[in-house]
Amino acid sequence: MITKIHLIYFSPTKTTKKIVEQIAAGINIRDIEHYDLTLMEPGLDRQFADGLAIIGIPVYAGRVPEVFLKRIEKISAVGIPAVLVALYGNRAFEDALVELRDVVVSKGFVVIAAGAFIGEHSYSTSQQPIAANRPDAADLQKAKEFGINIAKELQENIGKSVVEIPGNVPYKERVPLGGIAPETNRELCTLCGTCAKVCPTFVIRVDSEVKTNAENCIMCCACVKYCPENARELKHPMIEARREMLVKNCSIRKVPNDFL
Repeated sequence: MITKIHLIYFSPTKTTKKIVEQIAAGINIRDIEHYDLTLMEPGLDRQFADGLAIIGIPVYAGRVPEVFLKRIEKISAVGIPAVLVALYGNRAFEDALVELRDVVVSKGFVVIAAGAFIGEHSYSTSQQPIAANRPDAADLQKAKEFGINIAKELQENIGKSVVEIPGNVPYKERVPLGGIAPETNRELCTLCGTCAKVCPTFVIRVDSEVKTNAENCIMCCACVKYCPENARELKHPMIEARREMLVKNCSIRKVPNDFL
């Protein structure tokens, strides 16, 4: 009998966190441990020998974020069941779930379920919204129902693995990140330091001004979304073109998919 849930997630803008929490709520096991890798620079060094793991990531161009992979290098499991979550910005999750499956299986987890959910795209703005304010109430309810179904599955057959998760092996080529980062409007900035505190790759420094090491920026836009003065903006020409494409082609609401 499973009596504990381990929530393992990377969630710069808290959208993935919301989904894994709702899945756990549906499973309805009170003993829950959080392993938030978002700001855990050294990564997590632990072996999981009991309980159920819910492992969640945002999708970056159809793949698992490399920073997440680095932060789970030292984790392992002894055959415990795992639920996988990929959260994408209303475009496509592509190979992220199969890649995540392969990684966690190699570490000793047994995948029993997986889900692809939708969250507000990191490039979304108030003028050009892309899945704005998602996951919303309907998404969270879907995640909770997914958890309820997982609980039923655990009672019936704890060792069952997912038969099929959409995606390709080998995975699509990874899109390189780095070189582009949000900029700071000095007229609005109060040097409060919020941007530096929420940056998952620690590339922002605040003293007499805000400085960003763009080479290691992953464009999660946490600094943009959490700036209390709206002083951060991602406005590189390549990103603006990408944003226009997403608004044009990815504005029809997509719904979560689960694989159980």
